[in-house]
Amino acid sequence: MSDWKKYETHEIALDQQPWYALQLFGVRQKALYDHLSQQGINVFVPLQNVDFTDREGKLRHELRPVVSNLLFIKKTFDDKELPSLLEHFKGHYFVIRKERGSQEFYQIPAQQMHEFITLCNPDLLMKKYLSEEEARLKPGTRVRVHHGPLTGLTGRLVRSSGKYYLLKEIPGMAVMIKVTKWCCEEEE
Repeated sequence: MSDWKKYETHEIALDQQPWYALQLFGVRQKALYDHLSQQGINVFVPLQNVDFTDREGKLRHELRPVVSNLLFIKKTFDDKELPSLLEHFKGHYFVIRKERGSQEFYQIPAQQMHEFITLCNPDLLMKKYLSEEEARLKPGTRVRVHHGPLTGLTGRLVRSSGKYYLLKEIPGMAVMIKVTKWCCEEEE
C-alpha cells in the first residue's frame, strides 16, 4: 500500500465539482483510499501528525487519519456509477445522505470542501477536530476571516478554553482552528 497523501488545496481551487462523504464499517479505510486513488478518483482523508514510540524506543512522527472510518471523494462520475466503483467494498461503506431515509447523496459544495481541506492541513497548529454532534452544540457567529493566513475562509467564530476558533462543519465531522477575533468580520 502507498503512503497517505497530504492533499494540496490548489488541486481543487478552480474546480466546482462537489464531494461525497463516505462512512466506513470496519478498518478498511486505507484499502478503499488506495483503490479509489488507483482509479484516478480524488480522495481526501483528514490527516494529523502523530508522535509515537517505535519498537526500538525511538520517537517517530507519522501522518495518520484523524477519523478511522471517514473519507471524502470528489464527484467526477454519475451517482449511479458509485456502487460499481465501490463494488469490491460492498457492505463496508455508507454514503452520507441528505436526510434520514432519503436515497439522495449529500453533496458537499466544492468551496466548502476547499475551505475544510485548507483547515485540515496537518502543518497548521492550534487545531481541534470535533464530531458533528459536538460542533452543533457550539454557539457561534457566522464570520469571514479578513486578515491573516486564513483570509477569505468562512465558518462560525466559537470560543473554547478562553480562545477563539474558526469552526468549519461538513457531514461527518468538523474542524476548529485558532484565530484572532479581530481578524474576523460577521457575515450577513
